Amino acid sequence: MASPQVPPLLLHVLPFLCAVLLLAGTAAARRHAPPQAGAAGQSTYTAPSCREHTASLLDFGGVGDGNTSNTAAFRKAVEHLSQYSGEGGGGGMLYVPAGRWLTAPFNLTSHFTLFLHADAVILGTQDVTQWPVIDPLPSYGRGRDHAGGRYASLVSGSNLTDVVITGNNGTIDGQGATWWSKYKSGKLKYTRGYLIELMHTDGVFISNVTLVNSPAWNIHPVYSRNIVVSGVTILAPTKSPNTDGINPDSCSQVRIEDCYVVSGDDCVAIKSGWDEYGIAVGMPSEHIVVRRLTCVSPTSAVIALGSEMSGGIRDVRAEDITAIGTESAVRIKTAVGRGAYVRDVYARRMRLDGMKRVFWMTGDYKSHPDDGYDKTAVPVVENISYQDVVATGVWKEAARMQGIQGAPFKGICMANVTAEMTKERKVSWNCADVEGVSAGVTPAPCAPLQGTHAGSCPFPTDTLAVDQITVQQCSYSVAPATTSMAGTK
Repeated sequence: MASPQVPPLLLHVLPFLCAVLLLAGTAAARRHAPPQAGAAGQSTYTAPSCREHTASLLDFGGVGDGNTSNTAAFRKAVEHLSQYSGEGGGGGMLYVPAGRWLTAPFNLTSHFTLFLHADAVILGTQDVTQWPVIDPLPSYGRGRDHAGGRYASLVSGSNLTDVVITGNNGTIDGQGATWWSKYKSGKLKYTRGYLIELMHTDGVFISNVTLVNSPAWNIHPVYSRNIVVSGVTILAPTKSPNTDGINPDSCSQVRIEDCYVVSGDDCVAIKSGWDEYGIAVGMPSEHIVVRRLTCVSPTSAVIALGSEMSGGIRDVRAEDITAIGTESAVRIKTAVGRGAYVRDVYARRMRLDGMKRVFWMTGDYKSHPDDGYDKTAVPVVENISYQDVVATGVWKEAARMQGIQGAPFKGICMANVTAEMTKERKVSWNCADVEGVSAGVTPAPCAPLQGTHAGSCPFPTDTLAVDQITVQQCSYSVAPATTSMAGTK
């Protein structure tokens, strides 16, 4: 008797469902893992910096019933702990206990840790009027969704030093469904806020938290440096608009590792400003490493560079990447008017399944803030390397690589790359205005990429400064509500 045939559609859907279940299970396991025990009456966690002073949200009138607003409690708690943010102050930690803590946006302070209990859920209020409207970013000139201002992010800060957001895999829930609906129906006057945004900050460490249902982007460090995002789970419906995972924007020395992202947009998107506004600010994103990332995003990329890249993007290193049911692996998005450059991008050891395509470069990404962009500002894209890439279940094409006429994307290198197509196609590579070399690539690449080389592509061997950031064990004690609490190193 013949074996039953599995429908082709199911073959594509099953990996995606398995990925979602795997990621959800991983998040649940982390969330319910007990905190490590330290000395008697103390629990421990790891972070680059420990804090000498700790307080609980309960001490400031917090009510974790999911209905009562805790905006005042969060703001009072941060204000109280800010007295320890100065030189020699010892720093402060705000402990968010188990419960559902409804709040409007609030700001953090320097030398500060926001710590979430395993069963803590910070809920972003769905009352849009409670989200302050702030100025657009200087390097964008306007909001991304609309001209003019933008809503504040749920957890934010500016001009800070040494900020930690961590815990026992507690959750920050943006309750984004209201925002997505209003955005799609054109009922919002301003650009949606993000879950976490830190501006002009030196030293950001985000780990062991779960972020769900952001109104738009999840993690947005901008004009900042020395950033580590580690062990973070990000979950949003795959049809939710613009729910990017981690978006370093005009940032340097960034380390993203061991993160799991299911989203409606790019899992990681590296940016640096939009057209003439980004050119004027001139702050590149550079010295960035992404490793051990798992991504599910059926309509977007695992790692995107751009499209807002007018301050420049350089020295990006991606390795040990897994993607399931995702539109493309590494995507470069730019256009005339962006100016600047995307250069020195290295990717290796990528395992991809159920992809629409593997490689995607776009030199005509039609999105501008206004008509004032410089039509002579032509971006430079060069020195892009891919090595040791295996993609199975590729159902559209191996690659779509389209540069800019008169300014081709140069220095593309591919080695040991396999794209297994779901069915044979007459043309599996779609290329224009690109130049490069290749070795061991299946199916054979387009003619402009068939230059030969020694069989391997470059990958930097030096160590970035951000990879030298280490963690230490910190301890804290949780006293009953309304009782002072002490943190120790």
